[in-house]
Amino acid sequence: MLNVPRLRLLSELGRRGTIVETARALAFTPSAVSQQLAQLERETGVALLERTGRTVRLTGDARALVAHAEAAFARLEEAEAELAAGQRVLRGRLHVASFQSVVLALAPAALDLLADRHPELSVDITQRDHGPAYDGLLSHEFDLILGEEYPGIPERVLDGVDRADLLADPLCLVIPPGGVIGTRPRRLRDLAETPWALDPDDTPTGLWGRSVCRRAGFEPRVRFESPDPLLHAHLVRTGHAVAFIPALLASPHLDGLPLASLPGGPHRMLYTAVRSGRAGHPAVRAFRTALADALAAQRPAEPAWSIALEA
Repeated sequence: MLNVPRLRLLSELGRRGTIVETARALAFTPSAVSQQLAQLERETGVALLERTGRTVRLTGDARALVAHAEAAFARLEEAEAELAAGQRVLRGRLHVASFQSVVLALAPAALDLLADRHPELSVDITQRDHGPAYDGLLSHEFDLILGEEYPGIPERVLDGVDRADLLADPLCLVIPPGGVIGTRPRRLRDLAETPWALDPDDTPTGLWGRSVCRRAGFEPRVRFESPDPLLHAHLVRTGHAVAFIPALLASPHLDGLPLASLPGGPHRMLYTAVRSGRAGHPAVRAFRTALADALAAQRPAEPAWSIALEA
């Protein structure tokens, strides 16, 4: 019988590409990973790794073995879900990764619902951007991730992942009450000389924001670059910048400030994602239900637009 933990190491190596990254992801030392993979080669009787200088890659036999291993991991998780579903009380621990704006807007209400419905279920939430969160999901570091997809930047569909859309959240341009804005803009390019607060340009949010400005005919003057949406909101509220803010955050944190709708009415899509074998687990289903119920209680509606920007 092949050793399941060693198969996990091989699968992770195929995903990460290096022994060092595999060791880091699974909290091993590189030497321990090498030793376990060497043992797996002895167990299988075939070469699993091709060594080229300081790097390694999976052989054809190893890739075939990983495909079988991934199917086995999914079946084992389905078995765990079936056993958990047969219990009268939902207990255990759910590991969730989320980006900041959903933690701010939805997680507290969802956790309150879960505490009332399933007091013996513990939920750990770690803040992660969607890329590292997906890596952690596939490495079994997380059971569920909360992600976001921006217009024109589609998520790659990953094998073995069950995704469920949660909310189409309108994207707003938020304008300060005074300060850097002299007159009420009619078009986005009227803000070409205005200071902006945007996410870094190597994030989906930052890429989307810059692309919107470039399509309007200008390069934004990014005076404040940060992945923190609350900092963006504070800079707008204090009159130092304009920013794109999702409606889910604009309402509680920028109430009363002018919201400008963007041409085409862009939305970001919020979603949850789990490994397919874990999708039927009662803890996953309970958390997804709590998120949906928290959204329904908040009743997010289309923002009250103060300005409709022209294309």
